[in-house]
Amino acid sequence: MMGRSTKLEQMEENRAKRKGVYLLPNLITTGALFAGFSAVVAAMDGNFVPAAVAIYIAMVLDGLDGRVARMTSTESDFGKQYDSLADMVSFGLAPSLVFYLWGVEHLEELGWLWGKLGWLVAFFFAVAAALRLARYNSRAAAADKRFFEGLPSPSAAAVVAGLVWISTVLGASGVVAMIAGLAVTATVGALMVSRLPYYSGKDFNLGERIPFGYVLLIPAVFILISLNPPTVLFLLFFSYSLSAPLVAGWRWLRRRQRQQLRSDEEGADGSQ
Repeated sequence: MMGRSTKLEQMEENRAKRKGVYLLPNLITTGALFAGFSAVVAAMDGNFVPAAVAIYIAMVLDGLDGRVARMTSTESDFGKQYDSLADMVSFGLAPSLVFYLWGVEHLEELGWLWGKLGWLVAFFFAVAAALRLARYNSRAAAADKRFFEGLPSPSAAAVVAGLVWISTVLGASGVVAMIAGLAVTATVGALMVSRLPYYSGKDFNLGERIPFGYVLLIPAVFILISLNPPTVLFLLFFSYSLSAPLVAGWRWLRRRQRQQLRSDEEGADGSQ
């Protein structure tokens, strides 16, 4: 009987797999993938502001597909794999190529070595995003849902997109602007593969009741972004990318202070 029931369960599972995939969450994922692809095409045409905006659109859609799948009970292994592949395009390849295409002209003017350095930094960002996604997928079941291990790839992509956007609007160029761009892109790439914990916000329940005053935060955020979208978005995500290193540094200093205080007390006790 046990063998027969196992066979029936296997047949039902195979039948379910043949039925197809859930449309709604995968449609949103496809939209995120399309936005990432559009960012690359726009950058190739020299339209860097639309390219940066497309990456932000991909980030919004990426945040929606998982929530929609959970809310509608349409989660699937196919959806998880498809989402990961779309993330690699939208938050790995797209921002690295947008950054390279934005800076390549200015970097080559500074010399061939700068052009090679820009190519290597862009490639490093893409590799870091791939490693970050692979690590997340392999440890998703055992990971603490409250925190991400390393900077999430959408946030890293948002920093690079914001950098390109604000630099294009301000017309920033020259050695200082290019060095800053290389440093920021390499830094967020390294933070993606770091083991620093970043708050995920997944423990925040949208269905819970909140004080009425908190509702005002929502329009306040939109008003703040609308004042100067490239600057505000860049500062928001750049601050988030620095949050984990700053917290880790503060904790390290606190530990050093406690160890120093303990050693001073032990020394005072020994001298008595």
